[in-house]
Amino acid sequence: MTDKPSRLGRGLAALIGDMATLESSGRVAESGGVRRLPVEFITANRANPRRTFDDEQLEELTNSIREKGIMQPLLVRPSSDPNIFEIIAGERRWRAAQRAGLHEVPVIVREVDDKEALELAIIENVQRADLNPLEEALGYEQLIEQFDYTQQDLAQVIGKSRSHVANTLRLLKLPDSVKGMVSGGELTAGHARTLITAADPAALAEEIVSRGLSVREAEALSQKREVAPRHREPAAKDADTVALERQLSNALGLSVSLSHSGNGGKLEIRYKTLEQLDGICSRLTRAAN
Repeated sequence: MTDKPSRLGRGLAALIGDMATLESSGRVAESGGVRRLPVEFITANRANPRRTFDDEQLEELTNSIREKGIMQPLLVRPSSDPNIFEIIAGERRWRAAQRAGLHEVPVIVREVDDKEALELAIIENVQRADLNPLEEALGYEQLIEQFDYTQQDLAQVIGKSRSHVANTLRLLKLPDSVKGMVSGGELTAGHARTLITAADPAALAEEIVSRGLSVREAEALSQKREVAPRHREPAAKDADTVALERQLSNALGLSVSLSHSGNGGKLEIRYKTLEQLDGICSRLTRAAN
């Protein structure tokens, strides 16, 4: 675990080597570790932290590839099938290349295990800001659960602060409806973090979106909703309840609190020592017999 920051903290470009700009056709000679593979020989990575691909952005990349070719090779690894290679980084380029009608794409093949493949996928997507906050959180959670990472390990690997990792992971505590708003871009990560401790985060999220509140305004609204119930004064007890509390306190020699509403209520007897507790138990036992 201690060697991960030095191995991965330098970023994806340092890991896969310096890459020269490719020819506009997207076809390059096999040199410097770069080779060409037919698009049908490549498969998506099932563990890719990126789950959604914006269709408009994908179409823009497709048009760019038609015009200029693929400017950076995909990073892939061998699979159990000698003719199939799994994408580590570059799935969006692979998808766009197929849309653009390319039959081959430039790749760099690396022999890496599942753990390092996931590390590289997360690093590339985080550095490119390609993940939405929820996808980023799910990627971090996957590294923690499958490979025993700590938050500090992750911070060093991806080049972010530990607080960034912790705050991102906290988004996974939100209800599914709120997570959907984050994934869909209706709420930013900053908005979503203000909802984590809210009593009703789903309702608050709807209000934030409908009113178009800023993160600061959302935070103020969340704090107001959270604090307001705490300042609610308890209802005054009637004279009969107060008299009964006093009568029970005198009989037991202990502090007694009584509250009731409708057909039910609560009787609270406070004791300070175990001897006082034994005395209460003895009296209740005798009364039951």
